[in-house]
Amino acid sequence: MKALIARKIGMTSTISQDGTLQAITLLSVDHQTVLAIKTQQKDGYNAIQLGTEQSKKLSKSLAGHVKASKTSPKIIKEFRVNEIPENFNVGAQYSADVFSVGDQIQATGLTKGKGWAGTIRRHNFHRGRKTHGGRSYRRPGSIGSMYPQHIFKGTRMAGQLGHEQRTIKGLKVALVDIERSVIGVTGSVPGPRKGIVFIREAN
Repeated sequence: MKALIARKIGMTSTISQDGTLQAITLLSVDHQTVLAIKTQQKDGYNAIQLGTEQSKKLSKSLAGHVKASKTSPKIIKEFRVNEIPENFNVGAQYSADVFSVGDQIQATGLTKGKGWAGTIRRHNFHRGRKTHGGRSYRRPGSIGSMYPQHIFKGTRMAGQLGHEQRTIKGLKVALVDIERSVIGVTGSVPGPRKGIVFIREAN
């Protein structure tokens, strides 16, 4: 299983072997610990639970859950797999060397939250005319007819913009620096700097 929990550092660029300039996103990868292994026979599905970073204080229930791994993780993520590899045991340590250059991956994270936004910014609506008596400059316009006396679900209106989970596929590992625990991924990854990103091998 190739999957890790990472934090976004920022973006830079590198020159590939054929001389083209490519944008890459740098991800910081701390040591990962296997906290639990879910199996089809016991839990109804196959999954591996990873934890990373150190928490100052854990709740009693969480401390009991991670007791076998002898760690106090701050971030916990469960990755579903088709089958459990033989070398996976609770308490095992993993780092950036799980991936190698050229691996196809996908990244999941929370997009940047941009607060409450109107329809022009959120849905690319056109603004109204500012001449000949026009008054609807940035109004959304009609949101429904008299029948059936309610607004249909999914109607594009003003609301919260960003801060949604997004998965970017078709990414590729461009560099792996084991000494600095950094992985470089081609293209952009959702989320702000220092945001948590889950990367795994492409399905």
